[in-house]
Amino acid sequence: MATIYDGAFRTILNDCRKLIIPVINEIFGETYTGEEEIRFFPNEHFLDRQDEADKERITDTNFTVFGKIPKKYHIECESSLPDGKITVRLFEYDAQIALDEGEVTEETLTVTFPNTAVLYLRTYQRTPDRMKYVIVTPGGTARYDVPIMKVQTYSLEDIFGKGLLMLIPFYIFSHEKGFPEYNSDEQKLTELKAEYQEILERLDGLERQGVIGAFDKRTIIELSGDVIKEIAQKYENVQKGVGDMMSGALIETEARTILNQGIKQGIKQGIKQGKSQGISETKTQTALRLLKRGKLTVEEIAEDTGLSVAEVEQLAGLQTV
Repeated sequence: MATIYDGAFRTILNDCRKLIIPVINEIFGETYTGEEEIRFFPNEHFLDRQDEADKERITDTNFTVFGKIPKKYHIECESSLPDGKITVRLFEYDAQIALDEGEVTEETLTVTFPNTAVLYLRTYQRTPDRMKYVIVTPGGTARYDVPIMKVQTYSLEDIFGKGLLMLIPFYIFSHEKGFPEYNSDEQKLTELKAEYQEILERLDGLERQGVIGAFDKRTIIELSGDVIKEIAQKYENVQKGVGDMMSGALIETEARTILNQGIKQGIKQGIKQGKSQGISETKTQTALRLLKRGKLTVEEIAEDTGLSVAEVEQLAGLQTV
C-alpha cells in the first residue's frame, strides 16, 4: 500500500482515536457509545525466524476498547489487489500480538487473538466479503472470519449517517475510475467539487453541534487533501479543482482557530484588567452575559455596553464555537 494512504490511516486513528468507534460498530456489530477508553499499543512487532534475523513488522493499528468487556482490535488498511499474501501477513501480526500478551501459568500458554478486520480502499471483483483463518491443531480445528470493510461501497449519506467520518479522507477512491472524465469535462469536475463542498459544509455543521472538535475537522480536511494529491497526481485538473478546495478550507479553518484563540485571550485579559482595577464587571463580561440570555440584538448589546457592533459579533461567534 502506498505510504501516504498508510500514513493517513494511522494519523487519523492516533490523533482522532474516537473516530474509530463507529467503524468498529459497523464492522463487528458492536454497540459502543464513543465514551469508552481506547488504549493503543506498540505497532512494531518482531517476528521470530529460525533461519534468519528477527524481522520487524509494523501493524496499522493495535488497540483495546474498554467497554463492559475489554476487547482487543487489529485493523489494517489496504489498497492493493487481494493476493493471499495479505491474509498470511495478517495472521503473522495477529499471532505476534497474541504472543506479546500471552500468559504462561504452570507450563500452560494462553494467547488471545485480537478481533481483526481489513479496510479495502479499492474494491476488485476478487475482493471477498471476508477472509478466513483455519487453524488445524492436534487438539482440534479452530476457524473464524476476518471481516472486510469495502470503503468504496459507502456513500456520503452512509458515511455521515453512520458517523463513519474516519472514511472521509478515502472517499475519493469511490471516484477514482472517473478521474479521466473529470479531468477533461469541466461540468463533471464541477459535480465532484460540489460533493466535496457538501463534505466541508457537513463537517462545519458537526463542529458547530459539538459532535467533532476543530482539531478533528482540521485533521480530516488535511488528510483528505493529502490523499487526493497522491491518488490524482496524473490528473492536474482534479488535483487543482478538489485538492485546492481542501487546501483553501484548511487555511480558513486555521485562520478561524487563530481568531477564536485571540478572542478568548482578549476576554481573559479584559477580565483580568477589570479585576485589577476593581471593576465589578467589564464590558466584555456584560456583553457575553447578554448574548447568553439571547433577548437583545447585537446592535442593542453594543449600545448598552459601549462595544462596537463588530466586537459584539465576534463575541457572538465565540459563543457558538
